[in-house]
Amino acid sequence: MKPLINIENLAVELQTKVILTQVDLSLAKGEILGLVGPSGCGKTTLLNTLAGFVAQSAGTIEINTSNNQQIKISTAAMLPAEQRNIGMIFQDYALFPHLSVNENICFGLKKLTKTEQAKRCKELLTLLELTEFGQGYPHQLSGGQQQRVAIARALAPQPSLLLLDEPFSNIDARLRNELMIEIRQLLKRLGMTAIFVTHNKDEVFTFADKIAVMHQGKVLQIGPPAQVCQQPNSWQVADFLQLGSWLPVALLADYNHAQVTSLIGQLVPSAIVNAPVDNKKDSTLSYQLLVKPNNIELCEQQGSNVIVEHIGVTEQGYHYLLSSIDQDSALVFSQLSFYSPELFTLGDKLAIKLKGENFNLYTRAT
Repeated sequence: MKPLINIENLAVELQTKVILTQVDLSLAKGEILGLVGPSGCGKTTLLNTLAGFVAQSAGTIEINTSNNQQIKISTAAMLPAEQRNIGMIFQDYALFPHLSVNENICFGLKKLTKTEQAKRCKELLTLLELTEFGQGYPHQLSGGQQQRVAIARALAPQPSLLLLDEPFSNIDARLRNELMIEIRQLLKRLGMTAIFVTHNKDEVFTFADKIAVMHQGKVLQIGPPAQVCQQPNSWQVADFLQLGSWLPVALLADYNHAQVTSLIGQLVPSAIVNAPVDNKKDSTLSYQLLVKPNNIELCEQQGSNVIVEHIGVTEQGYHYLLSSIDQDSALVFSQLSFYSPELFTLGDKLAIKLKGENFNLYTRAT
């Protein structure tokens, strides 16, 4: 079965500045993709390019609509936004303040008769539990209700693809998770394919089927959120998703016949699930081990090797940031994350060691 949307080698250049380059991704009908990455990495530009608000410089966008039509967009065959069969929901919802809820929803239905517009509007009001607000105006609604109106307006023309730019950023934190689940269930019920931008990785785990991590205009990794978190393919992916702490390590002798050593212990090569090798022996690269909180345990049988620099309180106990006691080594570290039900004090010296069988090792330019 053809994917609903397929993007190949997409690039965007604005005023000689490269914003997107070599973007490839595809989604099946009904899949929800979350775009994440640091500010300025190109997430919103990608959304605006798909929508037709920004012109692509290279590559193709292919959309296979629900009625088996194929829309193919390239530099040689550009299509205006209104011909792409794509719905867009902006971060601030962009509702028309002078129009009622009914009028906002019907805004993109000018080609339909008044009777058809009224029928479509009524269906969406019922679907999104907005029936009693049809005659009201945006300023009379809560943030969650405004978002539902924005979704109803975007769904009214029956698009093949829905784009959402940080759709939950304006929602009260207490209601955000509930609303995400509600909207996800709605999109799944409709079989709607969607791409949304977020800065909050936790939203991806609640709302998305797939995650795409972007960096400097490129998609570094795409896949199910659990898979990407368990097997990040680069330092940038693991660092943005905050999957753990970074521990500087040294590789002694040949990688396959030596140990990986740090200031809190050693690992045998078999414990490393990925093995980046610096074939050029580049002295500007350092090796960083991704250490998750459950990879660290107290070890009273050895001498102290870390000092408590910060203490936080969590639902599961205490969260500590540790730094190495040895500050003269090239492997010095700080901000090593450690959780424990035991209460220590600032400046306490602890003895810790690495535990676990699977570790990710990355190279990073110094």
